[in-house]
Amino acid sequence: MSLWADRPFRAAVSGHFAVDLLNSQRAIILASLSSPLGLSNAFIGVLSTAYTLMGSALQPLFGLLADRIGARWVATLGILWMALSFGMAVLLPGRLALVLLVLTAVGSAAFHPAGTAEATQRARRYLTARIAFAASLFFLFGQMGLALGPALGGVIVELRGVSGLAILLVVVLPVGVYAGLKIPSGGRRSASLSEALSGAGDWRGFVPFGILIALRSWTLMTMIAFIPKYYIDLGYGPAAFGIYAAMYMGGSALGGVGGGWLADQMDKRTLVSRTLILAGIPLLLLVPFGAGGWGYPIIFVAGALIGISHSPIVVHAQGMMPTYEGTASGAVLGFTFATGAIGILVSGFLADQFGFDTVIIVAAVMVTLGGLHAGSSRSWGAPPNAAEAA
Repeated sequence: MSLWADRPFRAAVSGHFAVDLLNSQRAIILASLSSPLGLSNAFIGVLSTAYTLMGSALQPLFGLLADRIGARWVATLGILWMALSFGMAVLLPGRLALVLLVLTAVGSAAFHPAGTAEATQRARRYLTARIAFAASLFFLFGQMGLALGPALGGVIVELRGVSGLAILLVVVLPVGVYAGLKIPSGGRRSASLSEALSGAGDWRGFVPFGILIALRSWTLMTMIAFIPKYYIDLGYGPAAFGIYAAMYMGGSALGGVGGGWLADQMDKRTLVSRTLILAGIPLLLLVPFGAGGWGYPIIFVAGALIGISHSPIVVHAQGMMPTYEGTASGAVLGFTFATGAIGILVSGFLADQFGFDTVIIVAAVMVTLGGLHAGSSRSWGAPPNAAEAA
């Protein structure tokens, strides 16, 4: 049987699409509410940071829970929580909507480590020699949600207002039910958490690995958060800035699949280093050429080059803790979102003080530094074990 015929895998990837379809609306909602609610760029940065930190801080805990009781209920309840809080956020008026929007991140935090662990576990059964590529297929569906979401959400907001986004729940709620029916129950722990951690290698090596993740995520998350606001400040409407945001996420999605395939064919460190260094070039070109037609291919290429490194980084982290894949996935994804949240927060203040051109230049510098750091011998932390090399 092929991986695509496996129902638990299909449930995991469809859940990822649904969750990130809603995640992608955050920037659209905040940009659309910025004028009626009087939100500054700095305050948008604070809200995006709160959303991201809410989701990132809880991911390792939900990952550990998924390892202990199985992914089914953690993933399913994550999707349903997200649908409920998102629906209330877009339908209720005023600043209460902003509080509910931040609480939506709890559902995302629950789904991501559980879904990632389930997808890679199923993938190992069918694609044992191509784990990074299999993982990239799971991430592809999330990226598809992130790419389609801004374009779709921008059109909906332009036609029906923010409350019209509730129609997206027609897609999300059935996916949550499907996940509850098809994802298996029961944990897969074969060792205690302390034993898994002790087998992960020298923990001093995780510091440079964390620096790599932080430098990459600064740029990744800043661009996701502020592309809509950047273009609304240039005079574009929701439908137009939604397409620009979709181009960035679409590039990231295709880059992620290509990166998964390449990571199984070549040295992961070299792949991550070279693509992150190259990613700084289109970001710098965005400053003089971002408005108009040239902005589309520039944003697409930037997203693709940054997206290539995602699967190699996550699979490496899982390889450090093969019996606790949910915990490892939650830790690396949570740290990605947490450090990206810091980048969003700082970028919001930079945008208010110096404009968005400065934000983009800083993002380009950060991702280039990440690429240079990725080329160092210690940037990958503890040595990969047999689980990753398989």
